Amino acid sequence: MPWLKENPKANPIRYPQDRRLRIGIRSKELVTLLALLLLPLLIAWIQYAVDGRPTIPQYASSDAPLGFPKWIRIAHYMNLLFMTLLIRSGLSILMDHPRLYWTVHCTPDQHWLRFTPLSVPLDRIWTAKDDSRYLSPWLGLPGYRHSVGVARHWHFPVALCFIGNGLIFLFLTFVTFHWRRIVPSSWSIFPNAWAYFVHYATLHMPPEPNGFYNYNGLQQLSYFAVIFIMAPLSFFTGLAMSPAIDNHFPKYAKFFGNRQIARSIHFLLLTGYLGFILVHITMVSVTGLARNMNHIMFGTDNTDPRGMIFGILSILVLVLVCIIAHLFSWSYPRVLQNVSKSIIEPLMRVYFNPLAPVAEYTKEDISPYFWPNGKMPTSKRWKDLAKNDFRDYIWTCG
Repeated sequence: MPWLKENPKANPIRYPQDRRLRIGIRSKELVTLLALLLLPLLIAWIQYAVDGRPTIPQYASSDAPLGFPKWIRIAHYMNLLFMTLLIRSGLSILMDHPRLYWTVHCTPDQHWLRFTPLSVPLDRIWTAKDDSRYLSPWLGLPGYRHSVGVARHWHFPVALCFIGNGLIFLFLTFVTFHWRRIVPSSWSIFPNAWAYFVHYATLHMPPEPNGFYNYNGLQQLSYFAVIFIMAPLSFFTGLAMSPAIDNHFPKYAKFFGNRQIARSIHFLLLTGYLGFILVHITMVSVTGLARNMNHIMFGTDNTDPRGMIFGILSILVLVLVCIIAHLFSWSYPRVLQNVSKSIIEPLMRVYFNPLAPVAEYTKEDISPYFWPNGKMPTSKRWKDLAKNDFRDYIWTCG
């Protein structure tokens, strides 16, 4: 691993001069997001101020199987592992073009969200690589800058593993009737969920059911949304960003509006996952950490400390996997590339390569701004030609 011995400041990929990361969001989108987040809280506080804490309406999943069998516990941990790798590699991909749009043309001043303090200069050529940002390897996989290729070699194969794990989980969920734990069985779930939300929003802990036997309405709706709405939507918006999909099925991306809208939705789903994970961990901790850890680690309903111990060990294994993934990315990038290709290319050959591209474009589809890729030449000859607006190009090269 020779790169471990080199001076990191001598490598512009690992230590660029400008490592600033700034989040800028347009006021319209900021107001909309704040309204979506704060309006339910405001309504909950108004209800609490007028009527006090609401009574929890009765709701229970009918005939739901009890406990967490081994296949659920394994799928839960594998899901955490795959999501961690997907989120970290996805952030590295995002930083290679750190702007999100609602329009398909990617015009610099039309982004609604950006992760860069830089505005695109109009007095010189500004390439996509100029616009990319540094991301700490503590957050991204592999992190640093200009590492989108390696990030994709992680993101796409892991996405297939994530999907495979999800399909196995769904199959076993339905054949064992555990779907009754996460699929609502009565309209009474909504008043139950709202009552729980009012308690949480006003900083009161309601009486919690034992999750080993049943979920409250808000918990069940959250799991249902993540499994049956957010996860499929992540998959379908991910497909909409694929040039191969767009070339073969040009109407597919238009189902979301365009590729950039799909990309923005994909990112918003990422923030949704992060929010869910944060709330999920918080609630697991405050509603009885030892008992909840035994639920998911051993499938038992007690307060034995072994669940906590093995839970900590499982997190350490996850951290170790992230460290190994980082080291492998920079030590054996070609091996990673070949492994990724061996997984992705057979699927492309079977499902997409035989299809002829059918996408057609009109003058209206031509973007007003072109993001050149790569780097601008820095040789003396190029600079001399550029000074005279390349009028001497033919003479110099002849």
